[in-house]
Amino acid sequence: MKRLALLLFTLAGCAPAATTSTGAPPASSRIAELDAGIRRLVDELPGDTLEVSIAFKDLATGDSLLLDARKPMHAASTMKVPVMLELFRRADEGALSLDDSIPVRNEFRSIADGSTYTLSAADDSDQEIYRRLGERMPIRALVDRMITRSSNLATNLLIALADPARIARTLEGLGAQETKVLRGVEDGPAYRAGMNNTTTAYGIMKVMEGIASGRAASPRATEEMLAILGRQEFREMIPAGLPAGVRSANKTGWITGINHDAAIVLPEGREPYVLVVLTRGFHDREAARRLAAEVSRRVYAAAAGGR
Repeated sequence: MKRLALLLFTLAGCAPAATTSTGAPPASSRIAELDAGIRRLVDELPGDTLEVSIAFKDLATGDSLLLDARKPMHAASTMKVPVMLELFRRADEGALSLDDSIPVRNEFRSIADGSTYTLSAADDSDQEIYRRLGERMPIRALVDRMITRSSNLATNLLIALADPARIARTLEGLGAQETKVLRGVEDGPAYRAGMNNTTTAYGIMKVMEGIASGRAASPRATEEMLAILGRQEFREMIPAGLPAGVRSANKTGWITGINHDAAIVLPEGREPYVLVVLTRGFHDREAARRLAAEVSRRVYAAAAGGR
């Protein structure tokens, strides 16, 4: 059995009661039951090589749940959210316009040794931009493809513009310094040198919380980032566990043995909550997706299902 540290924090001063006026269990009781249920769900996973990190924060109540949430993992494409955030912040400052266009190219320099490398369209979840090599595309359109289709080529075109040093300062300001964005995608020399984009469930939760709360950028930028995340086309993990019609804004990430999702869930009539599920060691991607969807289902029931 896996022994995973699950820490539950409830809003200070929330007194327990048997039921609410609607007859549903109070929030503190529901979150406590969620704690126990997720412990069992993860402990019952087969084998000892599967790793799961979960971070949940309810912006309506302050309730949070952390399961091995400070464990570093490869960030995969969740790192694209901080890139988007920094570009919107730079636009807020007037340092750039998201309507500016930049050249579309497929040649990049490694941060490890300065050597050049290219990306393969066959290994990218979005081939469309490769058909536009030599043209120019608006930054806003590239940001959209980076998030909604998880375009690696768009990411590499944008990361230098966002500037990893600036991203690091922004993440620190959000309390999300456990998320580290160092390089573009498929930088082989950097990967071999251990210069990788990493995160924890807690770190990426703080990024999504910053966006959801409006603390990370201007109201206009926040609205647009939520809309972009809401158009995410890969919805097999956290969104799959939500009732029909419940809005979510999420970003997935996957590489061999890694399957992640980070989401802002926006139930009707209440403040949003943030849920992050990171997994490592699941070579059956569908099993990781089913686990995340089940965690999402349980979190929704506990956080919003009884209101």
